[in-house]
Amino acid sequence: MFYTKNGDNGKTKIFGCDQKLSKSSAVAEALGSLDEANSFLGVVKSKSKNSELKKIVHKIQENLFIIQANVSGAKNKITEKEISEMEKKIDAIEKEIPPIHNFIISGATEESALLDYARTLARKSERRVVAVSDEGKEKIDPKTLSYLNRLSSFLFALARHSAYKSGINEGSPKYK
Repeated sequence: MFYTKNGDNGKTKIFGCDQKLSKSSAVAEALGSLDEANSFLGVVKSKSKNSELKKIVHKIQENLFIIQANVSGAKNKITEKEISEMEKKIDAIEKEIPPIHNFIISGATEESALLDYARTLARKSERRVVAVSDEGKEKIDPKTLSYLNRLSSFLFALARHSAYKSGINEGSPKYK
């Protein structure tokens, strides 16, 4: 069944929790933002022709489900290994592409634009999860916050790498 009518009063029940919460709560906002980022990464994965990128994005999606579980109060947690693997991939990309000295205008290629948009959704998710942590109603594992902080950097690196591999120069704003 695709609908239950249980949320018609503005309350929702999160998976694995007996308590109902407002759909406008910090937890509901965080879970919605994480779901949005995860869903959009599905668009990135479906549009990409790069099999390695598809694997990377799928792994990120799996990790976002772990983070959603953590935000919901479950014991599922991101590991230090997940964070260090992402950092190694970011470092490898940084060695391969030219350094940046200015802001970059998104859209060098469709794939890089999609990855850059996914980056903005990851940043929004991070802000929402930090709000849950600040509120103190749910204990957010510190590795969750670290992972989300690295994720936006990783998606930016992947976007730049995609543009670089295509041979298209990324543009910078002119401020005129």
